Amino acid sequence: MGSMNEAEAFVAHHFTHIVIGGGTAGLVVASRLSEDPSITVGVLEAGPAAPDEPRINVPGRLGETLFTEYDWQFETTPQPGLGGRTLPWNRGKVLGGSSAMNFMMWCRGNKGDYDAWEELGNKGWGWDGLLPYFKKSETFQVPTREYQERHQAHYDQDYHGTSGPLHTIYSAEYGASSQYWHETLENLGVESNRSHMSGSSVGVWTALTAVDPSTQKRCYSAPAYYHPVSHRENLVLLTDATVRNLILEKGKDSDEYIARGVRFVHASKEYTVNVTGEITLAAGTVQSPQLLELSGIGNPEILRAAGIEPLMTNPNVGENLQEHMQTMVIYELDPSILTPEALRSDPLLAAAADEQYETSKSGPRTAVGYSAAYLPFSQYTTREEISRLASHLSSTTHTSKTKPATQNDTRLRDQILSSRFSSPSPSGQIEYLFDVSNYSPFFKSEPGKRYGTMMQMLQYPFSVGSIHLPASSSAERPTNSDDKPVINPRYYEGPGGEVDFLTMTAAQKFGHKICETRPLKSIIVKRVFPPLPDNVAEGEATEEKEWEDWVRDTTLTDWHPVGTCGMGGDEGIKGGVVDERLRVYGVRGLRVCDASVMPLQIAAHLQATVYAIGEKGADMIREDWVGRGGG
Repeated sequence: MGSMNEAEAFVAHHFTHIVIGGGTAGLVVASRLSEDPSITVGVLEAGPAAPDEPRINVPGRLGETLFTEYDWQFETTPQPGLGGRTLPWNRGKVLGGSSAMNFMMWCRGNKGDYDAWEELGNKGWGWDGLLPYFKKSETFQVPTREYQERHQAHYDQDYHGTSGPLHTIYSAEYGASSQYWHETLENLGVESNRSHMSGSSVGVWTALTAVDPSTQKRCYSAPAYYHPVSHRENLVLLTDATVRNLILEKGKDSDEYIARGVRFVHASKEYTVNVTGEITLAAGTVQSPQLLELSGIGNPEILRAAGIEPLMTNPNVGENLQEHMQTMVIYELDPSILTPEALRSDPLLAAAADEQYETSKSGPRTAVGYSAAYLPFSQYTTREEISRLASHLSSTTHTSKTKPATQNDTRLRDQILSSRFSSPSPSGQIEYLFDVSNYSPFFKSEPGKRYGTMMQMLQYPFSVGSIHLPASSSAERPTNSDDKPVINPRYYEGPGGEVDFLTMTAAQKFGHKICETRPLKSIIVKRVFPPLPDNVAEGEATEEKEWEDWVRDTTLTDWHPVGTCGMGGDEGIKGGVVDERLRVYGVRGLRVCDASVMPLQIAAHLQATVYAIGEKGADMIREDWVGRGGG
């Protein structure tokens, strides 16, 4: 009899807990649970481990894993609000998940973003409840005073962690535009934010990045949370394992189901692994609802169409999808400026940069520093434009108020979003970020020229979409996890989507104004995409209507989807998928712990928040394990 293979060895363990998804939050949960010797954790990850992959590890090579073997390469349905276009949705398919392929920016939302979660009835999920977990995940590298002054790297030490697994630093190198960013925005009346991690991201600031200062490598969940503790006997990982569904058993004394195990495929063979405690679903905003539906939890109509037997009815599964959307305006830059794009197209430049990185951990391969500006409506729009938006908001709110209070009710959500137009405490409705490279898929660079991208990113979308299983192809073959889910963000659709469209159109004018303002203008040759109209000279203002078709034709995802397994708060199962302790309604022993539980979008890049969700979720799971006598 031969020795057991990896999968056979995995299922032979007696697991108290199983984590599905070795990504950003999943590895946090697994690492923290395995600190308790009474817990044995199994982790199932669909992608490979890639600890030595330079396209992941080298900060300056960010973006090179998109559309590769490390990417799920999802795609949306055709979007009427985008003229019928589909959009690629890149998500990490590798140990570490999307934290292994994101752009490493480390920031938090506004205090009001998280307090809104608590306002919906999710106790303990406000700013004060999350701040300890933000800090717990992080080790912040304090910059020198000289560095702080040179890069305007401001911070408040009280809001940073000092002993967490994740290293955060101000980047060793910054692109050429960063040195001009603060002064340019200040010349436009935007104030510098000297403590953007302490509950307000409004203003202009220099961002932190998730990079290990000792190695100058990307710091993501695999090297931060898993590798240092991978020797633990009570922590078992299986990569290249695609989960099919959860095994649910009907409770004897109630209408609830109990999570008993997981079916998965490894090396083309199907296996079943059992669990005595809990299963934590951490497959992300796209695949956590997919796996719930594959397990019979969701809208019965969708499940039956997919050939799945409905077990637990909850029409909220896969709904409430909210996503940041962005546009990318391209400018030609001074030809002396070195860009990542130039490194990719010039082998000699790339070789020199690689040698500098290997020998001194410096140079363009470390240049992932960003400077951003989060601005409220009043900063980039006129009174007339705000009135125009408000008229659309009133129709949106009226539509919500006339709906019955069902599981799809969004009245309070819309009220919270609407209040941000007139709140005395401004929120950053649009993120502006300029970086030295051509990131647009719609503009082809000319050889020998250098480009920069002005990104405008909507933070609080009214557009709400969904992610569900596709219908089965035949009665003999039910939908399974090899079938990509149907992703329909509904960009710019409905009354709320019209508000998003008007907001994004108005935002473009201010982005162009930034690029026409010195000192940033000193490195810009001209705008090339969209090209200036024939009747507009360089430096002149452009009309809002001139942006409208372009915005609809070029809007992209910002890779920050949330909400598809949202916390239900006061509405319970009528308003969400999980309760405030992340337990799936109607199923014992099953939780969701990732960005999908966020009931409302935040004004920030997501990774710092997802790590905090993982930390808080792990504490809850351990508390309940001890409470039931497991520890």
